[in-house]
Amino acid sequence: MQINAAVLRAADAPYTIESLDLADPGSGEVLVKIAGTGMCHTDMLGRVPGDLVGKPVVLGHEGSGVVEAVGPDVTGITVGDHVVMSFDSCGTCDNCRAANPGACPQMMALNMLAMPLDGRPRATTGDGEAVHTRWFGQSSFASHALGTVRNVVPVSRDVPIEQLGPLGCGIQTGAGSVLISLGVRAGDSIAVFGAGAVGLAAVMAARVAGATTIVAVDLHESRLDLARELGATHVLNGADDDIAGQIRALAGGEGVQYSFDTTAVPAVVATAVASLRTTGVCGLVGVGAAEYTLDANLLLMGRTVKGIIEGDAVPQTFIPKLIELWRQDRFPFDRLITTYPLDQINQAEQDTTSGKVVKPVLIP
Repeated sequence: MQINAAVLRAADAPYTIESLDLADPGSGEVLVKIAGTGMCHTDMLGRVPGDLVGKPVVLGHEGSGVVEAVGPDVTGITVGDHVVMSFDSCGTCDNCRAANPGACPQMMALNMLAMPLDGRPRATTGDGEAVHTRWFGQSSFASHALGTVRNVVPVSRDVPIEQLGPLGCGIQTGAGSVLISLGVRAGDSIAVFGAGAVGLAAVMAARVAGATTIVAVDLHESRLDLARELGATHVLNGADDDIAGQIRALAGGEGVQYSFDTTAVPAVVATAVASLRTTGVCGLVGVGAAEYTLDANLLLMGRTVKGIIEGDAVPQTFIPKLIELWRQDRFPFDRLITTYPLDQINQAEQDTTSGKVVKPVLIP
């Protein structure tokens, strides 16, 4: 079928809106008419020089929409279902079977390479040029996308489907990291570094969990103001001196039980670890750093540094829970969203990298 998609042809090129031929859904695949797609920081990996993400490519991995067709061997998903599209996983490895699909050994191959494992292109231009359309099992910067039974999550039809896409990655990562991976509980303390979509989702989740000290750290005053409105008990500008010392003081002098870094900036990660009390845990979700240098004495005293993928969440169970929290006005993730038409994707990208907006959602 013919679709419209935002195609990235080079790491330093603008997106171009093009007409593509998309294959019919194959075995285990689902065709989704996209209602909205969040732009996530991970999509910026398409701009990293090199061959990590093949070109030309359709990115986008926070899609939501309505199922238009299903392929053979698809169960539990039917035409007309409203769905959120999340990351893909194999479903058969030990980690997937243990309800930890984010740690699937095929995570890179199924999500980051933007190409099907069988090597058969799913999309071509009018003159037959292959276009990569397997980014996170969806490539949803488009009018339509092919997903799989593993990464398409049916949701209730009485919620605004065009706003739900960010639940598939960024919002899920922030909230899941707090509620599932770190296991923040009532009365706990946490410092969140970076008040973008992932960090603000973590702030909201910490409030849901009942944390009594929630510190947000960022360089943008507007984001700090929003963090306070969404549940942060304290906010700090990351450009200030001795952030770790300030956080320890806010947590009674000992430090926070949890810290959470979304920036992948080595100096910020070191500060996040230094903000912890003994036995504290620092969760890392930022992408892009080559290495971190940490004070070994802090770790020897019982602190833990933990890498987290997609919040350690199972999308099929966690995304509906986030929607229910939203219904109860306890998780207002929609306050992070600014919508753009798909053909304004370059402006949306510019606005998110500058910090002007928190979570762009593209509407085809």
